[in-house]
Amino acid sequence: MTKPIGRRHFIGSTIALGAGSGTRQAQGEEDVRRDLSDNIYTRLLGVRPHLGAHEHISRLGGSRMTPEVMDALAEANRFFVDMNELTEAAGQRVAELIGAEAALITSGGFSAMILGGAACLTGTDTEKCEALPHPHWPKRECLIQTRHRFDYDRAYRAAGMTIVSADTKNDLVAAIHENTAMIAALAAVEEQRVFGPPKPRKRAQPPEAGVLMPAELIAIGKKANVPVLVDMASDLPPASNLTRWIEAGADLVVISGGKGLRGPQSTGILAGRKDLIEAARLNAAPNGNIGRGMKVGKEEMVALVVALEHYVKRDHAKDIEDWSRSAHWLAGELAGIRGLTAEVAVNTKGYADVDLSWDESVFPMTHAELRERLLAGEPRMTYDGTTVRVRQLTQAELRLVAQTLRRVFLA
Repeated sequence: MTKPIGRRHFIGSTIALGAGSGTRQAQGEEDVRRDLSDNIYTRLLGVRPHLGAHEHISRLGGSRMTPEVMDALAEANRFFVDMNELTEAAGQRVAELIGAEAALITSGGFSAMILGGAACLTGTDTEKCEALPHPHWPKRECLIQTRHRFDYDRAYRAAGMTIVSADTKNDLVAAIHENTAMIAALAAVEEQRVFGPPKPRKRAQPPEAGVLMPAELIAIGKKANVPVLVDMASDLPPASNLTRWIEAGADLVVISGGKGLRGPQSTGILAGRKDLIEAARLNAAPNGNIGRGMKVGKEEMVALVVALEHYVKRDHAKDIEDWSRSAHWLAGELAGIRGLTAEVAVNTKGYADVDLSWDESVFPMTHAELRERLLAGEPRMTYDGTTVRVRQLTQAELRLVAQTLRRVFLA
């Protein structure tokens, strides 16, 4: 286990925080304060940014792109290219990097789910592509085990599929017939019962008895000759997930282009069988079919490829060690405040966060009330659930998070 480190050592260290590295590391706390009050969002629109002590959640801004990705965006903007050529070439490079037969860059993970469903509905039949989202043929069912259902699986309905739920393994196998177009799996069911950001292991409810693991669903699909799509959109780390489900035999895999990859937040990846990716491409922009409104800009395509190139070369073990060290430092800064417990807690993804709890007779507020206070403060700060996340913070931001929390609890 990583040993706690003191404030002086932390400030003088060269820790490269995972998502903050390369983002103005020389900044001090006052620089961050100034930038949070005077920036493009506030000057142009009056929107106040916040200290991101949270996971790379889309509704909170996702993750930060790396300097290499930002440079790629700017350079790609200088040129014009044929979008069909670029779509094919970018997909080919992505496929090489993750070990798939083929891949398609999409407009986020949700778009990848829609296009994956569309591919299983239409194949390369152009008349069927034009018919979506209203398939007139019977083979249009998407089969999902009930425990794999979550808010975003409506993407398959948006493609035109009819969702069929099954509770048990026997129910699911029995539900497969000639009208089953696809089986959908959610990779996150392996780690915790509730879909969402990774929870501390001590509080995470394990998967329910009877939940089928994605590998089991892949095997069922192979036996029945029905394609299986695995949604692992935000399941990085571990870095091995990038190739794991392709290697396990999934026919299609969905990956977010932002979040852990730190490419443009508006991008995603659909990877898998060559024939299904070709079908997805027919349904996608720049073609005028169901995916036309989900187009990806040339700059975003190039930037995602660059992000993926850098991701596969990163020292992911070092990233996790750095996040753990930062979590220990933050917990140490909050130690000694009577009534407050700040515990370093490893989550279901294998890296450390800081879990907060307190004696409400000393601090008469709920977690929701604390979040409201932090959002109303100056600078603003946001964290999710009961857990303060460190992976997206620069060193200066981490110090400012510690100061902000100390001020609130000592007020």
